[in-house]
Amino acid sequence: MADADHFSPLSVAALNRLVRERLESGFPLCWVAGEISNLTVAASGHAYFTLKDESAQVRCVMFRGRHQLLGWRPANGQHVEARALVTLYEARGDFQLNVETLRRAGVGNLFERFQKLKAKLEAEGLFAAESKRPLPAFPRRIGIVTSLAAAALRDVLTTLERRAPQVALTIFPTPVQGDGAGREIAAAIAAAGESGLCDVLIVCRGGGSIEDLWAFNDEAVARAMRACPVPVVSGVGHETDFTIADFAADLRAPTPTAAAEIVAPERERLLARLDALRQALRRQAQREIEQRAQRVDGLARRLTHPAERLARQRTALAHLADRLNAAFARRQAAAGGRLAALGRRLAFARPDPQPLGRRLDLVAARLDNAWQRRQAAHGATLARLSDSLAHLDPRAVLGRGYALVRDEDGGIVRDAKTMEPRRTIHVYLARGRLDAEVTAADATAELLPPPAQA
Repeated sequence: MADADHFSPLSVAALNRLVRERLESGFPLCWVAGEISNLTVAASGHAYFTLKDESAQVRCVMFRGRHQLLGWRPANGQHVEARALVTLYEARGDFQLNVETLRRAGVGNLFERFQKLKAKLEAEGLFAAESKRPLPAFPRRIGIVTSLAAAALRDVLTTLERRAPQVALTIFPTPVQGDGAGREIAAAIAAAGESGLCDVLIVCRGGGSIEDLWAFNDEAVARAMRACPVPVVSGVGHETDFTIADFAADLRAPTPTAAAEIVAPERERLLARLDALRQALRRQAQREIEQRAQRVDGLARRLTHPAERLARQRTALAHLADRLNAAFARRQAAAGGRLAALGRRLAFARPDPQPLGRRLDLVAARLDNAWQRRQAAHGATLARLSDSLAHLDPRAVLGRGYALVRDEDGGIVRDAKTMEPRRTIHVYLARGRLDAEVTAADATAELLPPPAQA
């Protein structure tokens, strides 16, 4: 075994760090039970206290984020169960517990039962927002389910008397704490619903520990609230207390007094609103009456005796007839004037037929003479052109004894060099055609004069 003196010494900080690491790795999160003492809450929000039992104690720290999530206030002398990490505060070498959460000693099982029941009913849809019913705006009777000895009942009655003395109340007494209280509360809720007396129901009691409020975590209470035919408001405990009844109710109020304020409309405010509506209705009615009176006056002015109306219509008809006659006369006079002006213009512009007839005869004679001269000139031109064409007519040349020779392809034969022996030619005469075969071709032969007649 090596001698420890041969190793370099550890610093205090390194030693405390190693001890903290060994503690945190060697001890998992665990629950530690004890009594709170020396509790202080720093300005930072961190809570420092000692957890002790009959024979030992340990320092604890609960940082602000964890402390604010508790939902209740720890106090000296309370027996609690702390879920904590075993650690060491290195700066001072203090062994301590880093607390993540606290629960009152003995209520751990109750809290677990609460969570299981809440998850079960939530999975069934018992807490669904769409199933929540709206509260009546003007309830005529309010039912209250609570203990006759509860201080919460006095708070609710005082609030309702102050805010809405006109609303009738019906109390359905029931124990709110102890064995069997949950069944009693559920039965009272069912009786209130079956009575048909109430428009809305308040289920309430004052604050207390989780054991005191446990009757409102009963499954029968939650199901009775959902089965009740009228809306149910839960006003159980203080603002930080939550029970299954709060989730099952149609509306949760933070306190019984708040439940009464939510359910009952304030009488003075209703009276003020009613007075304002009355004034508005009176003003509206007055305006309507005035408008109707003006309309009656207008109709009265338009209302006349039938004979008077007939007389007025006759007068108007006569006036219209006069206007029509005057307008017709004016239109007739204007049309007569325009017709006379047009007659004068027509008479002035109408020609004399006799000079025009003589002129027309003269023009016709001149046109006939010109036509005769033009026709004679065109006839002479036509004869001259006809003679010219007769000289150019190939048939006239053929008539004088000449012939037109074409080869096999129909081309005109002009030169003997283009022809070879035994080629077929076509000879066109003045009358008819001769088909011949070339026996010889002499390109130097000249045209001989025709032989003399015998």
